[in-house]
Amino acid sequence: MKILILYEHPNNCGSMSIQGNLLYKGLVEIGIDCKGCHYNQRRKEKEWHFNVFKPDAVIGIGWWVDTPTIIEGPIKFGLRAVPWLLADGWVANYHQVLSSLPLVLATSQWVIDTYKRDGVDVKNFEVLHVGCDAKKFKPMPFNDPGVQEIRKMYGIKEDEKMILTAGGDVTSKGAQEMIKALARIDKQFGNWKYVCKATSSKCARDHHKEELALVNELGLDPKKIIYVEDDFHHDFMPYLLNAADIYAAPSRLEGFGMIQLEAMACGTPVISIDAMGPKDTIVHAKTGFLAKVGSTVDLTEEWVTKEMGFREVFRMKFDQPKTLAYRADIDDLAEYTLKLLADDKLREKMGEQAVQHVLNNFQYQNLAQGCASLIREKLNIN
Repeated sequence: MKILILYEHPNNCGSMSIQGNLLYKGLVEIGIDCKGCHYNQRRKEKEWHFNVFKPDAVIGIGWWVDTPTIIEGPIKFGLRAVPWLLADGWVANYHQVLSSLPLVLATSQWVIDTYKRDGVDVKNFEVLHVGCDAKKFKPMPFNDPGVQEIRKMYGIKEDEKMILTAGGDVTSKGAQEMIKALARIDKQFGNWKYVCKATSSKCARDHHKEELALVNELGLDPKKIIYVEDDFHHDFMPYLLNAADIYAAPSRLEGFGMIQLEAMACGTPVISIDAMGPKDTIVHAKTGFLAKVGSTVDLTEEWVTKEMGFREVFRMKFDQPKTLAYRADIDDLAEYTLKLLADDKLREKMGEQAVQHVLNNFQYQNLAQGCASLIREKLNIN
């Protein structure tokens, strides 16, 4: 069997690029004849693969907006497209194309539920989780020089607990909800520092102003909230995750949550939200805690753009309100954060269980094997 994967190739350490690269590595390691190509750039190179490599299946990583490049493109060349889809909260277009495919992969059950809610026939949708490289993301001793240097870089004292949120603008990862929770427990347990590692972008900086205003409003010591804009290579992330005592990401919108999985692989218990992708990866009270949903953002209409496959920009009205974002319950976040901060043995136990959970369920080689089996079965390839 020959498979071509369309993703952000070569690996550029972005989440979708890592997702594709891990699947590529896994398929190669189990003996599949596999090639990788950028899903959108290098058009002629992609067509060369279509015509010369002649894959049995073309796996394209993206979301419904990418239908022209990862689905319709391969089909025009007589190839079988198998999209591996994410979701951004709703599906505005390409329902008929997506419904007609013999196999569609999704990063979580929530992604499938989102497509179904918005009118896509999901009878041929299957969950394929994103894998984790357990040889890279693994527990390190607390006294490891690399781990200690990170804590030193951010001014974390030996007796202080480090809470970490990383990725995007951190606001979308639930940083504001965590700040509110920390304000509630600060008098009971105040020996913590909260590291918010965002990307270097105007969007992240604009949101950071909101976090600063919130810290001031809640009367927290601003020195305890450490905002980081550094861009880190993926190989560096295991040290950052091992430096943290708790990884916190009660995300507002999360189709999977790769870094939450990587944190668990490092033995760092995770605090997240009982919704969306994290429901598939975190075992509540065993590998981390899932705070219940405190509120949702429900809209009756939303803008669509030409990028989404429409001829003009307009507001699409919904028959019923759609939930397009979530907010974790602050009381739950405060309770779970305090439990983990105050109980070293609980953190250690949950960390050990988290490592085993990732080893048992999310190693990239095993997920690649599952992917190959689904393609053979659903596309009837011997």
